[in-house]
Amino acid sequence: MPLSQSLKTPEITPLEELLAKAAQNKINNLPYAGELSPEEVYSYLQANEGVLVDVRTQAEWQFVGIPDISGTLGALAVISWKNYPGFTQNMQFAESLASVKNITKDTPLFFICRSGGRSLDAAVAMNAAGYFHCFNVTHGFEGEPDAEGHRGNTQGWKSSKLPWRQG
Repeated sequence: MPLSQSLKTPEITPLEELLAKAAQNKINNLPYAGELSPEEVYSYLQANEGVLVDVRTQAEWQFVGIPDISGTLGALAVISWKNYPGFTQNMQFAESLASVKNITKDTPLFFICRSGGRSLDAAVAMNAAGYFHCFNVTHGFEGEPDAEGHRGNTQGWKSSKLPWRQG
């Protein structure tokens, strides 16, 4: 083998690159893959398979909207992390996730909620349940409120001008 071939570094896969980037942005060293911006998630899904898991409630999907990833290689799963209106834990969340077509323990999972809290909890919990690539989408679908108290204007999926549709 020529010396030039033996010195080549192995190519890094898009998932390995994403894992390295996300790991730099972990919150409190929690056990999950890490944080990614909405733009990073959408860009990844344009060229790679993965599942965007929207963990908000039925009311949020219907009245606020949902990400539209129909133009990507990814899939969208909508499974509430907490039940509305009492915001109690959805005890069937892991079972519902496992029943989604084509999800395996190796599937990249990108959890998104309104502003990043519930989705972080879901990413950590599903990592503990044995899923290997659980990411949190920073600032979620709408982000924190702006100076006037409105969401979706300064942070998150909507303010990033990524595709979305009314539920």
